[in-house]
Amino acid sequence: MPLTINVPDTLRRSVEAASGGKLTVLYTAKSQPCYMYVLPKMKNSDFYPALGSSTHAAWIVNGVEKPEIFMGQHLGHKLNNEIVSIPGVDPISSINHDEAVNLARANGPGFHVATNAEYAAFQLWCWKNGFYPRGNTQEGRSHEQQGEAGVKTDGSKPGENTSVGRTLTGSGPSSWRHDNTAFGVADLTGNVWEWSPGMRILDGEIQVIPDNDAAMYTIDLSSSSEAWRAIDGATGDLVAPGTAGTVMYANSSSGSGDYTLYCSHSSVFSGMQNSGGANPVGETAINRLKALGLFPVVPQGLGGDNFYINTSGEMLPYRGGRWYSAADAGVFALNLSSPRSYSSTSIGFRPAFVL
Repeated sequence: MPLTINVPDTLRRSVEAASGGKLTVLYTAKSQPCYMYVLPKMKNSDFYPALGSSTHAAWIVNGVEKPEIFMGQHLGHKLNNEIVSIPGVDPISSINHDEAVNLARANGPGFHVATNAEYAAFQLWCWKNGFYPRGNTQEGRSHEQQGEAGVKTDGSKPGENTSVGRTLTGSGPSSWRHDNTAFGVADLTGNVWEWSPGMRILDGEIQVIPDNDAAMYTIDLSSSSEAWRAIDGATGDLVAPGTAGTVMYANSSSGSGDYTLYCSHSSVFSGMQNSGGANPVGETAINRLKALGLFPVVPQGLGGDNFYINTSGEMLPYRGGRWYSAADAGVFALNLSSPRSYSSTSIGFRPAFVL
């Protein structure tokens, strides 16, 4: 059973009973509770048959397949120098990538910032099940359904334009949760962007930490880490960064460069295109990228979720959008335009756990 340190498990039992096992409560090193959604192991083909029958990367850590992953039901909130997933609090913000990684690890082994692979599993789940959660995308309310609102952290009215439009974690309706129930993962769309370690671009080259190894307590996620791997554009194999013929992103709507994916900055993610030249990215590589939320699983029907990119230097991903992103926000929204040192009142993260 996941980490529990000298605390009564009455809360855990009641949460699991009420949610039918969808939710559980894990405890940090300081015995603080975290409400976590339990997602059992899934194959790529469970999401989309064309992706193949292997286990999705989110459930593979250090070469071992895990029976489930635990995703914070709520955006993270800093409490007693740990990060917790609890309802009714201001989500953490103004934290850079490395600070987020270190804060999550302060919870104890197994806890980590929800990774790119884990986030991709949930967005594919939403696509497979035909429900894209709404969220705080217009100053405390949904831009699509303005009657749907959360409780703003600054006390102002939903829709009122203020300096900070965040909402308290989980304060929106069920339609703001990934499965449209009270027990789903809240605020994947809007509110604050979420750092999602385990992926980056370096001068446009797509690089990943293999499988879900980014969830490991001791993995080196630094810019100089030897764990980073690029993706061979022809075979989809993971190779050393800088190897000839790896998959690249380009900030353009079209082009013919070898093994290059094209999408203009601040444009719709589902509009991303493969190279039209002599050497487009191969099918196996494309399927790996689809499974990791780095290429649209289908070319239409993913909403207006936006893609942002800067191909100069190292850029790390954050996902989902913010409280004023409107139609640009969503579970497929991906921002690759900021370095690891960047912080903002509209960027936070979500804790996750894997044994």
